[in-house]
Amino acid sequence: MENMEIERKWRVLELPEDLSQYDCIEMEQAYLNEHPTVRIRRENTDYFLTYKGISDNDISHTEYNLPITKEAFEHMLPKCDGRVIRKKRYVIPLDSGVLKAELDIFDEPFAPLMIVEVEFPSLEAADAFVAPSWFGEDVTHDRRFKNAVLAIDTSFDPKKFL
Repeated sequence: MENMEIERKWRVLELPEDLSQYDCIEMEQAYLNEHPTVRIRRENTDYFLTYKGISDNDISHTEYNLPITKEAFEHMLPKCDGRVIRKKRYVIPLDSGVLKAELDIFDEPFAPLMIVEVEFPSLEAADAFVAPSWFGEDVTHDRRFKNAVLAIDTSFDPKKFL
């Protein structure tokens, strides 16, 4: 399924209170290619192959998500480049539920990295968005915080960013 994804991302300044009240997705993902991005992902018990088109603005790109089987995921996993990313994603409503924050809390070797992403209906909405106080530095244009780069660039050390 094709989708135009418009998103911004931030490092997390502080965690929101009582994360247990929000939906949580256990994720595992790895990358077959960085440019264009080709990724496999497990979300709880669902599995996907994703293709992300190359973007010239870091905020928007075409994305195709194709469901795959657990067996296909397990077959492709050892063929991926770099490291496997494991994280918990909390889905937190914003603006009375109009938008949602996707808070990623990374497992080792990326811990204690925490990133929050927000997807928008338009570039104008993305530009006009005022981040909540618990969001930290905007890293939308910082390639080091792209999941594909985190996985493939094995020299990345999240502890340097504390």
